[in-house]
Amino acid sequence: MPALVKVNDKYSRDNIESQYSKTESNDTSWMSLPRKDQLAILFLCRLVDFLQVASLQAYVFFQLKAIDNTLSDSEISNQSGILQGAFTGAQVFTAFLWGRVADASWCGRKNVLLIGLFGTAISCLGYGFATSFSWAVFWRAAGGGINGTVGITRTMIAEITVERKYQSRAFLLLPISFSAANILGPLMGGLLADPATSLPCLFEEGAIWSFGWIQKYPYALPSVLNAATLAITGLIVFFALEETSRERKGKRDIGLHMGSRLKSILFLKSPAESGYLKLQPWNPRDNPAEYSEDSEEPSVYEKQEPRGNGRTLPFSRVWTRNVIFTLITEAFYDFQLGAFTNIWTLFLSSPRSSLNETASQSLPWIFTGGLGMPASTVGVATSILGILGMILQIFFYPPVHARLGTLRGFQWFLPLFPIAYFLTPYLAIIPSSSEPPEPASGPAIWIYMTFIQLIQVTARTITLPASIILLNNCSPHPSVLGLIHGLGQSVSASFRTIGPIVGGWWYGSGLEMGMVGWSWWAVAFVSALGCASAMLVYEGTGHEILLEGEKDEVHSG
Repeated sequence: MPALVKVNDKYSRDNIESQYSKTESNDTSWMSLPRKDQLAILFLCRLVDFLQVASLQAYVFFQLKAIDNTLSDSEISNQSGILQGAFTGAQVFTAFLWGRVADASWCGRKNVLLIGLFGTAISCLGYGFATSFSWAVFWRAAGGGINGTVGITRTMIAEITVERKYQSRAFLLLPISFSAANILGPLMGGLLADPATSLPCLFEEGAIWSFGWIQKYPYALPSVLNAATLAITGLIVFFALEETSRERKGKRDIGLHMGSRLKSILFLKSPAESGYLKLQPWNPRDNPAEYSEDSEEPSVYEKQEPRGNGRTLPFSRVWTRNVIFTLITEAFYDFQLGAFTNIWTLFLSSPRSSLNETASQSLPWIFTGGLGMPASTVGVATSILGILGMILQIFFYPPVHARLGTLRGFQWFLPLFPIAYFLTPYLAIIPSSSEPPEPASGPAIWIYMTFIQLIQVTARTITLPASIILLNNCSPHPSVLGLIHGLGQSVSASFRTIGPIVGGWWYGSGLEMGMVGWSWWAVAFVSALGCASAMLVYEGTGHEILLEGEKDEVHSG
């Protein structure tokens, strides 16, 4: 077992922080980020992965109704939670394993990412053509089990942007991809679900795109499109993404080699000019004939790779106090996000309360009913979350992060979540321009809905990238970075599974007892617990424990 040294003395901590990170006060811009081409590919990976989840949310209520139209609204709510939780539930058992596999020298980050993208594409096809609830759950669980992309993309971004000054913007790419998917996904799912009804001019019988399978499987088209985007992104990863694991970095990559050959054919360049040779570790002494004084330097993360002796921190030493409390906070955080995602779409889709139910309500606590919106309107309403998120992430997050930093921004904006959840159910009693059972409509409805979403998205804009950075920096040693992100994804998947299931059950129970706000106020309470646990987290250095030989390097460096 390698000798371990806890970094307690001030001298060691100061040297480690100066060696592995820069202060966050340094001015950075999007154009200053290292390896923008690689970051763009990782952004695309997260975008298409989020897209297949976001598109499902817009029509899952109606798809389950089509599978079995004898089910009540509360039963549909419970099934919706199980279906959406199946994907993340499978990740509970596999994300940790994918993290270990990604750290292994025989596999690496890129191969795990490829398996996740192509495997999820196959699961989307299976889900789209499922004809029963059990088969739908099976295919969603299969997709989640093979999908380890969340932890891998976070790890690769961390290894590309070694200097801490780049992390706030680099990790912001993940929430931006989430917001972009929340714009495109609900619109795509809402419009393409049952396309013969929503877009009859294109898909009804006799129209230009009226394929037989569209008539037979009305909810398959969004899944087919998701499978196509995942497969195309997988090909881009295969041909253009570089490995970042220090165990496999520099080994021959057949995908990069084929990509450079294809590029040389298309642009009439030699293989060296097409870029493949520049992706390998830069050492002029290895082959002087291929390099000159004018040769480009290696990738940023190759130049800034922390020094190490190839040893790995033992698993038993991974569980530092900060790791434990960071994961606990992550659990509360992902529970409330998962619960919100499910009960928000259920709330928008559920039929409005009848006149008799309205007469029996007792404000401010006893009232029931949803907004009764169709799938296309639910898609538009849900996409508002993505639009607001995109605007805030680009223009609001950078100055807030620069002023507050990662930890304070995370702790200060978390309380907005319980506020938003407490206020949300009162949408059901906002005056509408239409009478039940028609969908709720009118300017007051949309203004209040946008206000609620603005509070929730503002909180998510600041806290989501901060939660990723805090998880990344709580790693006690670089050798277990993939493992830490794997653990983080397992915890995240666990509570994003429990959140929709419990939230759906709470929502169904609230409808049965005539108190639709019950689920929202319960989620608000859980999010308040997350605010309390966040006060026990501190921002680590990513190198809290030194292995044998590294302490000497720190003192001599």
